[in-house]
Amino acid sequence: MTPFDLPSAPAFRVVRDLEPVPADLRGAVVAIGNFDGVHRGHRAVIDAAAERARALGRPVAALTFEPHPRAVFAPHAPLFRLTPEPVKLAALARAGCDAAFVMTFDAAFAGVSADDFVDQVLVERLAISGAAVGFDFHFGSRRGGSPAFLVQAGARRGFAVDVVGPLHHEGRPVSSSAIRSLLASGRIAEANDLLGYPWFIIGTVIRGDQRGRTLGYPTANIRLDPACGLAHGIYAVRADVAGRRYDAVASFGRRPTFDNGAPLLEVFLFDFSGDLYGAELAVTFHARLREERKFDSVAALVTQMNADSADARLALAGCA
Repeated sequence: MTPFDLPSAPAFRVVRDLEPVPADLRGAVVAIGNFDGVHRGHRAVIDAAAERARALGRPVAALTFEPHPRAVFAPHAPLFRLTPEPVKLAALARAGCDAAFVMTFDAAFAGVSADDFVDQVLVERLAISGAAVGFDFHFGSRRGGSPAFLVQAGARRGFAVDVVGPLHHEGRPVSSSAIRSLLASGRIAEANDLLGYPWFIIGTVIRGDQRGRTLGYPTANIRLDPACGLAHGIYAVRADVAGRRYDAVASFGRRPTFDNGAPLLEVFLFDFSGDLYGAELAVTFHARLREERKFDSVAALVTQMNADSADARLALAGCA
């Protein structure tokens, strides 16, 4: 799975809050969760919903929440989002969902009881035919709704619920927090393994100080969310722009040799020439080559950049 494959799922629809629900989506089987990362564990929940949907001849949809509930419950502790909303929705489409129902998570929504969530959202608004949730999913005011609660409510209200247990991949538990931790440690290959695809960002190229041009390495610069917890360092990446993909090397960090400023992603695309300012760039991360460090001279930095580029080409040659 790659960034520009994601939006290709046909006829994927997004229905927000109280927007009218299309008649053909009422009665869907819904996978319910935050789905940050849409990782292997999330896709197991989606697959369970899809299996029931096929048996019933119904569409399959994701029911998800934005912003992430942590933004409401812990606003002073910004969360490192693996997949900001547009990326998450695209990933849900690629995972096989026909639609996504997106509920705004705010203080009012957080106060809705578990019973009212079932009655007002699942039954009255969506008329679901079934649901799938992870074993640790909780919902409703004070987390009053558990998977067992939802199973019992479904039995009363006429829909079946599949509860998907914890997933381990090659002996390691799969979770969004585990993936965040791996990315924060620069362990890209391990994070990608739990995700089931290369982690990526999508951002708009901004104008920088153009220092890279003077060094022979003109870069496409992207300002990431300040909460991004990716380890600073040099990475072998691929960059997608305007339908084309380029191998590339990227630096994420504060540029300690020069200004030690705000973190910035700087991407040097191999075998590319042109102006990328204002372009949307998708960058997939495949390997961390080294940590960020300060050099004694510009010449020493350029020598290392040459080596980094060679290392990135070599690393990417072994990637699908």
